[in-house]
Amino acid sequence: MITKEDRARILADRELGAGNVLHRVKEYGYPLDEPALWTGGTWLAPDGTRPEVLTLGELHEIVETYAGWFHAQGVRPRDPVAIQTFSSTEFAVNYLALTSLGAIPSFVNGNLRPEIAREYIRRQGVAGAVADDTHHGDLAELGLRFCVTAADVHREPLPGTYPYRHHATDPIIISHSSGTTGMPKAVPHTHETLLYAQLYRLRLSIGAGMGRLLVALPGSHNAAISVMLFGFLLRAPVRMLSSQRGADVLDAIEEFKPTTVFAFAGTYGEMATSDLSKREMSSIEAWYNTGDAAHEAHVRALIAQGSHETVGRDLKRHRAPGSVFTDGLGSSETGYSLFHNGHHLGSEAYGRCIGKPISFAEAAVLSEDGRPLPPGEIGRLGVRSPTLTPGYWNDSLAFHRLRLGGYWLTGDLSYRDEDGNFYHLDRAPDAVRTAAGIVFSTRTEELLLRELSELDDCTVVAVAPDGVDASWDGTGEGEAYVLLQVADGDADWTQRVNDVLAAHGFPLVAKALRLNAEDVTKGATGKVLKRELRERFRVAGGEVR
Repeated sequence: MITKEDRARILADRELGAGNVLHRVKEYGYPLDEPALWTGGTWLAPDGTRPEVLTLGELHEIVETYAGWFHAQGVRPRDPVAIQTFSSTEFAVNYLALTSLGAIPSFVNGNLRPEIAREYIRRQGVAGAVADDTHHGDLAELGLRFCVTAADVHREPLPGTYPYRHHATDPIIISHSSGTTGMPKAVPHTHETLLYAQLYRLRLSIGAGMGRLLVALPGSHNAAISVMLFGFLLRAPVRMLSSQRGADVLDAIEEFKPTTVFAFAGTYGEMATSDLSKREMSSIEAWYNTGDAAHEAHVRALIAQGSHETVGRDLKRHRAPGSVFTDGLGSSETGYSLFHNGHHLGSEAYGRCIGKPISFAEAAVLSEDGRPLPPGEIGRLGVRSPTLTPGYWNDSLAFHRLRLGGYWLTGDLSYRDEDGNFYHLDRAPDAVRTAAGIVFSTRTEELLLRELSELDDCTVVAVAPDGVDASWDGTGEGEAYVLLQVADGDADWTQRVNDVLAAHGFPLVAKALRLNAEDVTKGATGKVLKRELRERFRVAGGEVR
């Protein structure tokens, strides 16, 4: 970890931003022989090896090799270049190389369907593409100036202006939204926006538990890059994990022994429903969740693991049992989780509470005409933040349609209490208008997972006739179905589910059906695609098919 002097130097550096962290830490005098990035052997280096770990000096040499090669292909400042791979390290290396030239890596999740990936890339106006062997053939069809794999990269002279000197407003990455509503949106961030929150955190404290970081976020997501850069600044070992499967993350915890894990809620859900008693997790001090807020049942299982440092009544530091789970609600567009709600053993701030907005951000629950609503009223969640994307790449119309009353709309439905705490109810397209009232799918899932311990997971979806929009924005009505991941198939699950819902004053559902985990449709980032499940059930007439 860094010293107080290192921290002061970082905070005084007016040129530091997300586009030049690697070069700035070298200027700070960080040891070049210090291991910096663990790769898991998922990336092919220019020398033909697959290294497990890279020192800071080795990372500099590799980035220079890539940067020289990109420059030889005609890549210049502000040129977008598409990257599609399954390797988180490959995303990271290309990011560092392209930003060192002032170019803009455009990340494409490896799980996107080929036709969607190609159309998405076409809209970027990219100069070329780098892909792994799996995706190279699909991207070659685009006819770009160059389309290569890591095996094609070799040493070429660097430009005389290397490394590029960024302005705060220079775009340094394009990453895409989860695509749960169709074609992903292209979300750029700048030299300032992507690192703003991390530097803000550093002004407050270095952060407990930040000694060894496991990044289990998708490597194509800007949050993964943001965490990696923060790790470099802290001189904290970083492992970029290329899989977000719960079992793989648990394996990595046992092997890498991180103090802190960063992941999405879906990954934490898979981890929490595993038999954690058979896992060695004593190194864990903290979990950070971003994207969708996590479910209480999953959080409680995870905070029972590990330990954390706390200040006792004697004002001395003590080691306390259990870890800390920081639940956040964020998105590609916000560049950081703008809400933080900390959980530890004994805490009870659940019920879809996402806490208060971080101090540099503002939030409001808005009416349909953009008027801030009083406590207790449900509306659209709007945010303002210096971390917000400047707009969608080549699609300003889509970006401005999501602005209301001076706020950017996250797409979520929320309310706040008298103390200023916000509560997340659902995504607007996923709420279900029924004859019994509006079923907020995420809030209903939260309750069922808490009250029915047999459930591994569950998903609430709408079933409506063709042409009927039964969502929050619609005017029609449909039925709500609950899809349960549970071992026991003999129980009357519809009755059991509705007994729980009735006891808590929630609208009832039409059916509760068992569904295997592998049959739950998920998108590129692991989020459940409720729109596809809705269509499957509509076509199947409400049956599991």
